[in-house]
Amino acid sequence: MTKQVETESPEKPSFIKFIFRTIVIWIAEVIGFIIIADMSVGLTINSWETALIVVGILGVINALLWPILSRIFLPFLVYTVGIGSLLINGFLIWLISIFVPGIIIEGWALILAPVGMSLITTLLSAVVTLDDETSYYRLVLHRTIKKANKKTKNYPGVILLEIDGLSEDILNKAIENGHMPTLKSWLDSKSHKVTSWETDLSSQTGASQAGILHGNNHNLPAFRWVEKGNNNKIMVSTGLHDAPVIEKRISDGKGLLSFNGASRSNLFSGDAENAIFTYSKLINIRQFYNDTWYYFYSNPSNFARILLLFLFDALMDFISQLIHWIKNIKPRIHRGFVYPFVRAGANVFMREVNTCTLIGDILASDMDIAYSTYLGYDEIAHHSGVQDPDAFYALRGIDKQFKRLQNSLKYTKRPYYLVVQSDHGQTNGATFKQRYGITLEDLVRELLPEELIIYSELSSNEDHFGQAFTRPIDSSKSYLKDKKDYTVKKSRDLVDNTLDNIKKSPVGKGKVLEYIQDYEISRKPLKYTAEESEVIVLASGNLGLIYLTQWTERLSYEEIKKLFPDLIPGLVQHEGIGFIMVHSLEWGPLAIGKEGIYYLKCDRIEGDNPLRDFGENARHHLLRTHKFEYVPDILVNSFYNPDKNEVAAFEELVGSHGGLGGGQSKPFIMYPSHWNLEDDEIIGAEHLHRVLKEKINRIRDMK
Repeated sequence: MTKQVETESPEKPSFIKFIFRTIVIWIAEVIGFIIIADMSVGLTINSWETALIVVGILGVINALLWPILSRIFLPFLVYTVGIGSLLINGFLIWLISIFVPGIIIEGWALILAPVGMSLITTLLSAVVTLDDETSYYRLVLHRTIKKANKKTKNYPGVILLEIDGLSEDILNKAIENGHMPTLKSWLDSKSHKVTSWETDLSSQTGASQAGILHGNNHNLPAFRWVEKGNNNKIMVSTGLHDAPVIEKRISDGKGLLSFNGASRSNLFSGDAENAIFTYSKLINIRQFYNDTWYYFYSNPSNFARILLLFLFDALMDFISQLIHWIKNIKPRIHRGFVYPFVRAGANVFMREVNTCTLIGDILASDMDIAYSTYLGYDEIAHHSGVQDPDAFYALRGIDKQFKRLQNSLKYTKRPYYLVVQSDHGQTNGATFKQRYGITLEDLVRELLPEELIIYSELSSNEDHFGQAFTRPIDSSKSYLKDKKDYTVKKSRDLVDNTLDNIKKSPVGKGKVLEYIQDYEISRKPLKYTAEESEVIVLASGNLGLIYLTQWTERLSYEEIKKLFPDLIPGLVQHEGIGFIMVHSLEWGPLAIGKEGIYYLKCDRIEGDNPLRDFGENARHHLLRTHKFEYVPDILVNSFYNPDKNEVAAFEELVGSHGGLGGGQSKPFIMYPSHWNLEDDEIIGAEHLHRVLKEKINRIRDMK
């Protein structure tokens, strides 16, 4: 059995290369060590000779003992999210200082010294090819490789690599423009082919990964939705408490990864027992720990290197924001101070975790199938645009990870098929609010009676782990705002009491007092929870959901027309709306546009076809969504301009997905050529699940 990606057999590094690499890294780390000492942060060295000795001893200790130490202290390293590796390295330097005269280390230097040494090495690696991973495989993981190769399975494994949010057309542009040379080489060598597939409605990670990994995305109408029968609870695909509930609903225990599989940085687990950074498992802290983390921490400088790359990526975004502002690039959204670190978490930290743990899976040669999501492109395209230089920068970084995975195949006798795919695409465009000055909630509010209580969630569609960073901050902001509102109310009460006292006093008889007494102070409207509201407006990219929550059942077109006569015409007549879908008691599901109606059930069009620009399968997708239990009373899709390839997201995102229109519904799959998937038109994530399951079962039959 041959591997599907061409790899050369690994050559043992020559003694001269080994000595050269050792000397270069030694000198680099000494320089970093001295730089930290000059910063006066707790490290004192009396001479450069002492630095040479300390770094040399540390290198020997790391080479001989770090694989053992990282295995022993692995839980500590995992639960400190890598900070522990810096502390252990700092402790080793402190231990050396006891026996080597001329060095004192304390305080922040215990962390900064390992970081400084890694900084110089990382910068040097970018300029000089040190082949650090080859040495890492040979010196650190040779026991794992040797043990695995003795019991190699006689059938291939499969590694599914998802690039979150990348449409087929942007993939092709990235390859053509040289941003993804690894994938290009696979296509050029004819080891792989690429084809598109079509998402369901809605086109977002929750629905797509539920379908791909579990073969069931029924009743997932959007990124977030309302469950009327559950006290108007808003379910969120990435909710730490909601994701496990959703997986329990969609899983039958026979998911794509149920047979000796591994889940890496996914929304759902695919029923894999071996899961790292899988959202549906994150709430259980015990499941956060996994022995596979060893391959991430077994390199002593790995975390320090990733930390530096993380900070560099965050800096890149600050620079990007400045460039976008100076050049007045539009569409443009406000990213804020926190976002660059969220971006770096997705584009660097999660990326490196995925690759290191997958390399470990490959070298161990036991895992049969793995599914891993690379999040960086989707996160950046949301905020910068689908073809922004920042987005292509993310793709270059992801492509390098695929090269690393390809290279790791050299060290195992077991073949692995590498499959690259996406879960959805994105479509660019100025947001609904940027175009029209109002949000979808504002539009709905204009069309309903003033006394109705409306609640909305139109915040960014954070597919994965962005909320892990932003939710604590948002909670803090909410707490402070509540405190502020409470203080303001107390102050107003005090003012009112003071005015009453003035009014009763003889002094308070002038015109100034009349002005103060007669002036009506505008009060900010009270904020209500979703459970207290009578209307809930949600957004998932350019897909809007309107729930009339005074009624536990979905209202019909006829009932909405009678109760709120302005609502449907007002929505449809707005130029930012492409179409809405409602349920008619007489006609069934209706797709209504400004110039026409599509009677979906009987496949009849009156006037212009409102779905003309939304793909030939739009009717199929709407009919399917119409049957969902949690479908909204009114489903709203923004316009799509095929000439400009633009939509108007109801969230504040440059690149968006969730509804219909453009590349958001056209992801891709790059697969081993002999799979011949180009012969099968894949419509929907559940269909893709069946295709992948069939291929995987055939491979298992080769035992």
